[in-house]
Amino acid sequence: MLNNIKNISSACVKCGKCIQSCTVYDIKKDETNSPRGFLDLISAYKDENLKLDKGLKKVFESCFLCTRCVEVCPSNIRVDTAIEAVRFDIVKQMGIAWYKKIMLYLLSHRKVMDLAAKFGYVFQSCAFKIQDNSMMRAKFSLPMIKKDRLLIAFKKKSFLNSNPNFIDNKGEKSIALFVGCLANYSYTSTAFSILKIAKKLNINVDLMQKQVCCGAPHYFTGDFKTVESLAKKNISYFEEKLKKVEAIIIPEATCSAMIRVDYEHFFKLINDEEWAKRARKVSERIFIASKYFYEFTPLLQVLQKLPKKDYKLTYHDPCHSKKMQGYHKEVRELLKVNFKFKELDDTNSCCGFGGLSMQSDYYDEALKVGLKRVKDIEKSEAQILSAECSACRMQLSNALHQSKSNTNFKAPLELIASCFDET
Repeated sequence: MLNNIKNISSACVKCGKCIQSCTVYDIKKDETNSPRGFLDLISAYKDENLKLDKGLKKVFESCFLCTRCVEVCPSNIRVDTAIEAVRFDIVKQMGIAWYKKIMLYLLSHRKVMDLAAKFGYVFQSCAFKIQDNSMMRAKFSLPMIKKDRLLIAFKKKSFLNSNPNFIDNKGEKSIALFVGCLANYSYTSTAFSILKIAKKLNINVDLMQKQVCCGAPHYFTGDFKTVESLAKKNISYFEEKLKKVEAIIIPEATCSAMIRVDYEHFFKLINDEEWAKRARKVSERIFIASKYFYEFTPLLQVLQKLPKKDYKLTYHDPCHSKKMQGYHKEVRELLKVNFKFKELDDTNSCCGFGGLSMQSDYYDEALKVGLKRVKDIEKSEAQILSAECSACRMQLSNALHQSKSNTNFKAPLELIASCFDET
């Protein structure tokens, strides 16, 4: 597989434009942990001049995969794809830690996850202090669990298990919803907000009850075997659903980027051009939710008839939304109608979530990035922080908690749906 990244690692001319934008370099100030440093190491490893050990593994796992380097690179070099390919090699040679295996298994087996979530809901108050409806604070430390950090709390019943297969709003068109694991099991208010908006707009919603995890956690960890299985299941399922619905919408930046962008990258990486073409084809009718509602429905006009809210809102751009998919205007235009909107400094900053390995093995580094972002949020003096990404929500909610900030997090779709309450 490393032959597939030869062109990536050799294309870098070491101009250095990527370094000042790199999330991990910003906190480490070590060029080993920078885009061109990663590419040099990948090239040496590919040419067998460097052996994989724990030190090198740590370097390759330290990347947040925020793609800021790709955005500023004059040659648009896919550093993220090269690192993901090396992480696959890491998994082949060194395996996956047991606690990551458990998490990845649960995410890829929804019926088992449903059962685990039910038990989690019943017993989570024994080990955690519930902060609100969707977050809880740990009372102890383990891998993936650090004392006093905020984590997602399970709901009594998942979103998909709480609704019928198809919601008929007596509309002329139908859409399908890919909800994402975090919105299905924890941040269900985001998913229910979509149903509320769709009802207001008389759009029917197919909940695609047989959808499986998008595979992003597995992809970022290097578990390519599971990625292939999940991606093929979803693509085949989407192909059938798109015969009956106008579009598939996704309320999550990470899930949306994985399905719309990285599915094609992944299949090209493993030399499967047939599935790469199928991934590209379905992506043409898959949208992040705000994009779809802004461009293809009268939601903006509906919101313009509603009163303004009397509190200040700011918005964080998820890396997988703005950088990977180019979405940033649509959600702002929808939010600005009814809220006092204040832009954050450095709209390109990463929240620091970084994936499963970053959240478990390098939590302190992830928190440093999150706390830096909190400083931008506090400068805005906003009462509400929003982002169309549950991973950003989890990361920034914890960073806000650790910094004792009074700013609260609300998903943009929740905020938009709340505007209908007064009508």
